Amino acid sequence: MSDDVQIRDDRAAGRLEAVGGDEVVGHIEYFVLEEPERALVPVHTIVEPAHEGKGIAGSLARELYGIAAREGVPVVPLCPYVAKWAERHPDEAPAADPGLRRAALAWLSAHPERF
Repeated sequence: MSDDVQIRDDRAAGRLEAVGGDEVVGHIEYFVLEEPERALVPVHTIVEPAHEGKGIAGSLARELYGIAAREGVPVVPLCPYVAKWAERHPDEAPAADPGLRRAALAWLSAHPERF
């Protein structure tokens, strides 16, 4: 990822954004699961077409896991990209409890308007 792209967490909007200049060039949409325990749940990863192939999605996934580690919470990837990234980086992306995945899927189905 180029040095002029910064990552910022907009927790209120549920978006981890990669920003280049004054433009959002990619983002992960996520929500915070509260029950049965707190977890970060990424749902979609999107990189603008002009910025694909620059490592932005991977940097976003790495930062999401970094945030979770700093907060002491797991990541429950419902986003296919983040799930694949986690499989390739098990040292940075510990697996979440399967029960949390079920809880995250239930939350998502109860709140379809969010995504």
